[in-house]
Amino acid sequence: MIPGDSPLALGPYRFESRLFVGTGKYATHEQMRAAIDASGSTCVTVAVRRIELAGPSLLDHLDLTRIRLLPNTAGCFTAADAVRTCRLAREALGNDLVKLEVLADSETLLPDPIETLAAARELVADDFVVAAYTNDDPVMALRLEDAGVAAVMPLGAPIGSGLGILNPRNIRLIKQRASVPIIVDAGVGTASDVTIAFELGIDGVLLNTGIALAQDPVTMALAMKHAWLAGRAAWLAGRMPAREQASPSSPRGGLIAPGASP
Repeated sequence: MIPGDSPLALGPYRFESRLFVGTGKYATHEQMRAAIDASGSTCVTVAVRRIELAGPSLLDHLDLTRIRLLPNTAGCFTAADAVRTCRLAREALGNDLVKLEVLADSETLLPDPIETLAAARELVADDFVVAAYTNDDPVMALRLEDAGVAAVMPLGAPIGSGLGILNPRNIRLIKQRASVPIIVDAGVGTASDVTIAFELGIDGVLLNTGIALAQDPVTMALAMKHAWLAGRAAWLAGRMPAREQASPSSPRGGLIAPGASP
């Protein structure tokens, strides 16, 4: 964690690392664990539908003494399905912290705002701590906050695209208007995307494909760790004002003007 910074709070949970990573798409479970360790993340998201509760499981390859699970509702296309999946996760894993994801269709993988909002309201009423994945829509972000979610997770770009932060203006506006933590989720392709996201002032980044499908996932995970630290530190430091004209770094006093005689 950066000196002077505070942990990220999601409901009653605290995270010193603001980088959240996924567990899918890796070549092996061993590679997954090595990448997660290199990222420094202390919270990983797992698709409830991918967890094998009997026999060998990806959970066997995670250091659950230092990592908190963030079950997600990947693959759900209705509010009812997402709520049911979260309840199954709570029964099976004992988790009340969940990532809500309700998709509109299997082609774009974009969030369905109507179903997402309905599911969020029901889960909050059922005492879940909800981090809600949504479009980069400032109005919907406030609707989800009003519904009681612990965090709003606007997409940077479509899931798995690696296109980076396509609409930084909206992400910045969401952060300016919201009172709950804002975690950019989806579309991050490389370390600079993570740094840019944090320089917008957001509170966290969640990514999976950018690490898992890199040519060297473990080294990319390390790069993502340094990227969030750099971006967060730059935001906390406060960047210099941008100027249209040059501004000298050295004082002009005592210098001879161009063309003047010594």
